[in-house]
Amino acid sequence: LPELEEILNTTYGVITYQEQVMRIAQKLAGISLAEADVLRKAVGKKDAELIREELGKFVEKSVARGYDPKIIDDISGQIETFGRYGFNKSHSVAYSIISFHTAWLKTHHPADFMAALLSAMIGDTDSVVKYINEAREIGIELLPPDVNESGYKFTVIGDKRIRFGLGGIRNVGKSAIDSILSARAKGPFKSIFDLASRVDLRVCNKRVFEALIPSGALDGLGGHRAQYMTVLDTALREASLQQEEAESGQVSMFGSAISNASKDSHAHVEQSLPNIAPWTESIRLAKEKEILGFYISGHPLEPFSTECELFATHKVADLGKWSADPMALAVVVTAIKRQTSKRSGSEFARLTIEDFSGSVEVLVFPEKWSALSDQVKTDVPILLKGGYARRDQDADNPSFVVESVTKLAELRANGQVMIAIELKREPGQAPGIMNEVRSIVESYPGTVPLEVQYSDGSGLRATLRSRTLTLAVSTTAMSELRSLLGNDSVRLQRGSK
Repeated sequence: LPELEEILNTTYGVITYQEQVMRIAQKLAGISLAEADVLRKAVGKKDAELIREELGKFVEKSVARGYDPKIIDDISGQIETFGRYGFNKSHSVAYSIISFHTAWLKTHHPADFMAALLSAMIGDTDSVVKYINEAREIGIELLPPDVNESGYKFTVIGDKRIRFGLGGIRNVGKSAIDSILSARAKGPFKSIFDLASRVDLRVCNKRVFEALIPSGALDGLGGHRAQYMTVLDTALREASLQQEEAESGQVSMFGSAISNASKDSHAHVEQSLPNIAPWTESIRLAKEKEILGFYISGHPLEPFSTECELFATHKVADLGKWSADPMALAVVVTAIKRQTSKRSGSEFARLTIEDFSGSVEVLVFPEKWSALSDQVKTDVPILLKGGYARRDQDADNPSFVVESVTKLAELRANGQVMIAIELKREPGQAPGIMNEVRSIVESYPGTVPLEVQYSDGSGLRATLRSRTLTLAVSTTAMSELRSLLGNDSVRLQRGSK
């Protein structure tokens, strides 16, 4: 209708804004804007009964004014369809401005932008994990919390680094953080003993320290986490005695010289950390995850990044949209929720899984859970295979259903991963280079096959899989082979099994 050109020309004839619905109703049905607003509310709230009632009035009044019933019915249908996606124009203006601002900030000040975004999400573990992954993908390093650098929120350190905020550590309240920041203003902390002696132990109690240590917040004080946990009681006891003496105002009867000697004695104790082994990486990461809600100084999947690339078809962030295709996810299980089926009485499970992109809950039906329950452990890197049930095809957020579980470590052991090396006949290349390769392989006995991809430089190429040379894949073995042949000439790839 020519009458609608003025209303719809800016959106190319498509009904996009609620204000356009009101003006169309006013123009064609001859009703007031107040009456048109009732139709606008019905469409905006997706109230099916009210929409039918108001559109009925719109059609009736428009036809009565002489418009073609078929055209009016068509416009009525478009207004009803619009209700699935439309909104008001003032919102679209606000959204576009915010979108432009955030795009500009992320482009020109990415570290500051991501730090602000993470700070806004403190306490929302799923969102923090998502934005940490986003920050890493754009080249920003996220550092663990540090009592000498962290603020309450996430803070920018240099151009490409963000320091985790103390406010994101469980069991560390604002009063404790205020005490730490106030004490730090007088100078950096030098040790766990120094930290304990300078903060207010009434708010920075043992529970706070038991959160700070596994989070990594004390890693910069010259020791490791296992040492700090071992001396924690001693450090708190010494600090408590010092603070009690200071509060009571006691002065030694022998004068300041004895008092100073006492301080020197405390200083000596401060340097004493036991000579014990640090936590293993798996224990360190598990405790870190427990107190922060996610991994920050590392990830159990990192040693298996090649397997993730070779075998995973999707990331956790890709889930939530139904597909008929089988899917494979390289993940760790962070929580296991066992439940009993009301229909069959059998046990099934809901698993919370995580990869570098985020976390999600997946489902294991009883018949599969009975076979897989012994294989599923928390914080162990695994390959999950499965997909979506056909019955969930129209669901808004379908559940991923697990069909099989394989430990990523087993993929190397059972021949599904092999090492491929490229040998090129080039001037100056040592004639016995294959002997050197053999020597390295034999130094790391294992079950992973070796594939040799040979070219003579004049078009002849051959791929040979050794029947006798197998090895254990390790960082050291890969490093030695790459030092010999070049970084680009040694890689992991999928095996034939």
